[in-house]
Amino acid sequence: MTRRQSRRGAVVTAMAARGFFTKPSRASVLAGALLLVAATGPAARARQESPPADAPSGGADAPADAPAPDSAGADIQIEAPAPPPDAPAPPAADAAPVAPAPPVPPAPAGAAPVAVAPARVVVTAKYAAEIYGFVEFDTILDSTQALNETPGNSVLSRTGSFAGGHSRLTYTGRNSRIGLKLKGPESDLLRTSAILEMDFLGNQPSPVSEAALFTNPTFRFRHMALKLETPALDILAGQYWELFGWQSYFHPNTVEIQGVPAQIYSRALQLRLSHAFKGDVATLELAAAASRPPQRDGALPDTQAGVRLVFNHWKALHTAGSTGTASDPGGIGISGVYRHFRVDEFSSGPSATKGKDAGGISIDVLIPLIPATLDHREDALTLTGSFVQGTGIADLYTGLTGNLAFPSLPNPTMASPAPSYTPNIDPGLVTYSSTGQLHSIDWRSFIVGLQYYLPPAGHVWLSANFSMLTSHNIELYATGSMASAVFKRSQWADGNIFVDLNPAVRLGFEGAWFSQKYVDDSTRKNYRLQASAFYIF
Repeated sequence: MTRRQSRRGAVVTAMAARGFFTKPSRASVLAGALLLVAATGPAARARQESPPADAPSGGADAPADAPAPDSAGADIQIEAPAPPPDAPAPPAADAAPVAPAPPVPPAPAGAAPVAVAPARVVVTAKYAAEIYGFVEFDTILDSTQALNETPGNSVLSRTGSFAGGHSRLTYTGRNSRIGLKLKGPESDLLRTSAILEMDFLGNQPSPVSEAALFTNPTFRFRHMALKLETPALDILAGQYWELFGWQSYFHPNTVEIQGVPAQIYSRALQLRLSHAFKGDVATLELAAAASRPPQRDGALPDTQAGVRLVFNHWKALHTAGSTGTASDPGGIGISGVYRHFRVDEFSSGPSATKGKDAGGISIDVLIPLIPATLDHREDALTLTGSFVQGTGIADLYTGLTGNLAFPSLPNPTMASPAPSYTPNIDPGLVTYSSTGQLHSIDWRSFIVGLQYYLPPAGHVWLSANFSMLTSHNIELYATGSMASAVFKRSQWADGNIFVDLNPAVRLGFEGAWFSQKYVDDSTRKNYRLQASAFYIF
């Protein structure tokens, strides 16, 4: 007997149990025909050939010990909605017959057809995966021609120069971002996860045209790290926010692309160990990291360590950057960094090196002056702040060198060409004095910001920030013609307004002021207006 004949026999038996053959009627004949079609038609055959709903598929919900699929592409699947269940089993013999459902009334004449939503297609990975990021469009007007969309701590145009007296308009989408969070597998003793995050602010070949810079930007990774969480210790390995400054927990809210002047803003390849002691009232976290050294020839990693104390029920509604709105516990973080440089001696043909220790400390706060949550944002008022003191730490800021260069080598014999020195370290960290002594460059900075979320719903908010960056020894080494090119103090302030049109679309508007004071006591300034639109996903 074939499978089709077997299914038909089962249907006939079910019809007999329902009394279709003892008291024939139009309804029973019609119902019997429908049952035969349902049991033997293409849909039934497709259901019988599909795997059961609880069979492991190798997708996100598969058990951890499920065998891996044979094909290389089988780890990523597209899931369609599950087929409808099979017909229910017949009721007991003494149950009353079920009355047929009333016919669906016809649509009124001239009515528009009802739109049917397409079946949702879900893309899953071998383990749990979440795609996130944002699309960003920025319009930026600067009063001078010194800056790109990411000003950082760049040198401003000199007052009275051509670039200092002419404006610049920039359209850019290079800060758009896409990321992927991966999670699993998990057990009671080990949870694993990873993060991959990319944007379009990568290094471009030089020289490069404006068209290539902004319409063909370079894709780069910001974060690419894995994390292992155990009851005793958490381990992070890969590129992620630096531990110094407890980034990005205490970052300010700006429309401007960060890092802004005087802001600690850096990511690095690292191996980090941490543990959080969680209580009902507060959480104390301790962490230490060995990060990529700022100088490979120093042959030692950056050593960073920190402690962070947050109060779990003291919620601060804040937005880090332009898109990272969250309600996090308020608290304080203290962190430090130690590093060692080994710089080639000040000679055109060095045969030895000179060592220099450097480091710094950062104190950061997130204070909910008026606490709030994501569900009740109105009237939230939050303070962010950071204070940093250090030497040889310029790379932990964005683009900071002070414009200081190594001095020229002495040339008492007036040789031609003159002897030249090629340093084996990035600029702005250390320099040689005219007597050949190696010195690290000191920097002290602070940045403070306020965010206020307007009633009735907190979907419109204001923020303002002020920062200052100062070096107390850079002027000792910026001698001669360098005095007019090296700045010793930088100030910056901005005001922002944000509007959430819906959970995905955000608008931001900013006015910003930049000021730098140089070793020769001259001052340079820039004013910026920026309007940005974000689609956050």
